Amino acid sequence: MANEKGNHLLEKSILPVGSNGKTMGMIGYFMLWVGMVVMIVAYQFGGDAVSSYPLLTSIIVIFAAYLAIGFIMLLSADIGTEHGLSFAVFLRAPFGIIGTHFPVVSRGVVAACWFGIQTYLGALALNGIFQYLVGYDNWILWYTLFAIVQLVNTALGIKAVETFANLAAPILIAISVWMYFYLDGMVVEQGENIWTFVGGQDASLLAIFMANLTLWAALAIDIPNISRYLKVKTGTKSFGSRNRNIFLAQLVALPVVSTLMAFIGAIAYIATGDWNPITIIQNNETGFSLIVLLALVTIAQWSTNNAANLIPAALAFVNAAAPHLSYKMGVVLAGIIGSLSMPWFILDNLYVFLGYFGATLSAIAGIMFCDYYLIRKRRLNVPDLYKVNGQFRYAKGFNPAGFIAWVVSGALAILFMEYSYIIGIASGAILYYALMTGWILKKYPQQEIESNFDDNYLAASVNIDWTYSGKKDGFVRTPVKTIYKEEQVFDGVQVNTE
Repeated sequence: MANEKGNHLLEKSILPVGSNGKTMGMIGYFMLWVGMVVMIVAYQFGGDAVSSYPLLTSIIVIFAAYLAIGFIMLLSADIGTEHGLSFAVFLRAPFGIIGTHFPVVSRGVVAACWFGIQTYLGALALNGIFQYLVGYDNWILWYTLFAIVQLVNTALGIKAVETFANLAAPILIAISVWMYFYLDGMVVEQGENIWTFVGGQDASLLAIFMANLTLWAALAIDIPNISRYLKVKTGTKSFGSRNRNIFLAQLVALPVVSTLMAFIGAIAYIATGDWNPITIIQNNETGFSLIVLLALVTIAQWSTNNAANLIPAALAFVNAAAPHLSYKMGVVLAGIIGSLSMPWFILDNLYVFLGYFGATLSAIAGIMFCDYYLIRKRRLNVPDLYKVNGQFRYAKGFNPAGFIAWVVSGALAILFMEYSYIIGIASGAILYYALMTGWILKKYPQQEIESNFDDNYLAASVNIDWTYSGKKDGFVRTPVKTIYKEEQVFDGVQVNTE
């Protein structure tokens, strides 16, 4: 890719994705999400909930949490489907072209840590398989090999990630259903009734709700990294029509399959007092059943890591180091950081980890939604997102409104940890709106707002792609699937018109 000399904002992997690059359909995205949500951590939340409340109450609260975060993801995803932008590039609007690095790299490090956690769990499963088959015990070796395989798969691009998800998703669901019947049989043998079981713990329903909500808080804000590859019905301003390929994944795959995982963890707890069905079956089974179970663990970690952890982390690091760091090198860097994060330690302190990063990310979510929907009304001056001296430079590359809102709202969310996500997202939006309208917009005019929200700052809604030509100010507004001959200039940017 030709690159504007001296411009640190340009790199191929973080340019807008046009209609030709949007290749993932509804089923592919659905399968991707099925693969992502089947993971061991979800079992723990089910076991923890049923230790305090009846199973039906626990499942309803957990499902409500996942459904709520699914709706939040729908709002974030439009940034990708409409403009084809990654999370990191979009955050240049509310935080500035340099300021974006602070929230984005923070998110990238968290994603890398999650990669380490998931790879560690997968390595333990692989070690269990080979220890059983040949007596060889070396989880560090399996961690290294498993990490390399995942990094290669993700570095090959979104198509390779989607292909693996299509293979993994039905296998994961089938094994999960088998696991349910296995555990239910144990409960029946013990004379227990899963629906009348009452544990002896005393957690609040709100705490259970928030824990499940924050499990996907990180991906809720950077889902544009994936949604920008989704096929989009262009030429419509209807949110539902434009994002129709998203609903099945976000409002069915995410809440239903995640709740199924929690349900299995709850039954495991009822059967043995341990939420982890992996441990239970390892202690009670040998042979084929044991190998199948451990294979599930390995595939589940892999399918979650690709899209949920490695892609966001890689794009975050590329955004910070462009054009010197390519996407593939970003993937490798994410793997290194995740491996050095001591994932076994984080796993032992998971609720603390989730609580703090969920609180800070909730504030970013509020700022994002306010900027995109309220301040700019979905319009974006996309070319300036890639200009060193464009409108998103603000004060030497920083937007004070974004930083003040993030720090204050994040602190409030941490202070009131039990209500963290609600407080963070609400206060972040309110404070950011007040600072932007009362201060920043008067000092740093934004073209899409000054234009009275002209449709020229939309993309998919008006049948347009933004394409980078490789020349200075070389973003071309290209009508989707149409060839045009004449050219004109729009706000200093070359535009193809009919």
